[in-house]
Amino acid sequence: MMDFLNKTAFSLSATQVITWGQIVYALLFLVIAWFLSRLMAYLVVKKLLSSLRISADSRAVIQRVLFFVLLILVLLTVLTYLGIPLATFAFISGAVAIGFGFGAKNIIENFLSGWILMSERPIRINDVVEINGLIGRIMTVGHRSTLIKRNDGADIVVPNSQVLESRLVNWTLHDPYIRTSVRVGVAYGSDVQKVRSVLLAVMSEHEWVQKEPEPVVVFEDFADSALLFDVFFWVSMDSGREMRLIRSDVRFLIEQKFKDAGIVVAFPQRDVHVNFTNPQQLAGLSERSHD
Repeated sequence: MMDFLNKTAFSLSATQVITWGQIVYALLFLVIAWFLSRLMAYLVVKKLLSSLRISADSRAVIQRVLFFVLLILVLLTVLTYLGIPLATFAFISGAVAIGFGFGAKNIIENFLSGWILMSERPIRINDVVEINGLIGRIMTVGHRSTLIKRNDGADIVVPNSQVLESRLVNWTLHDPYIRTSVRVGVAYGSDVQKVRSVLLAVMSEHEWVQKEPEPVVVFEDFADSALLFDVFFWVSMDSGREMRLIRSDVRFLIEQKFKDAGIVVAFPQRDVHVNFTNPQQLAGLSERSHD
């Protein structure tokens, strides 16, 4: 084994050779240093920065940058140990870059997109986003992909390039508040001012509805079978409750309040008018009704 490790693997010059032992030791050092760099970056972010008021996405950026800085130092240390100057790679860097670029185009594109996402911060960890009709919460922004957890618990892995290029809606970019609405129809003849008062009372009683901005009741339309009202209100996404469940609770409360106030929720109705132009048809219908 010692004879093998002392054998020359390749020569850099007439006086500088690289043995198999140096290569083995360098690889072992790289593997150990890789895991130690990840551990050190994690511990620095967790221990030193956890006491500071730094957001989760900022901590992720610091951890990633620290890991790559440590990794570069490790590579420079290995090259120094092997006695390989950086100028040695100058003549092959162009060919390697072209070949690597064509062979790993998508990987490089997603990697660079991840850094752009973390630097520009159009999305952050724990943001609620909508992409391609899917609504979920950002869990991590990795080197290659972004992990989104949907409301039903499913984890969606989206390549960073798609996140950057697609039409993404970030519901909580600047603040956690979003506006939603519930529509209800009441029967014709209802007291519209009473309907408005009941809807506002429901909004003031519901625990998830924000008091600021104030809820707004809009008399939307005179529909075929109902007077339509829309109530717009704001909800905090930090509540941890799904939006459709909040709207469901509001509808339950509206139905109960309308019942107590004697307001009838409208249902489809049709008035049928029969016009007999022939008197004989009317007489025949009357005779059949008597039979």
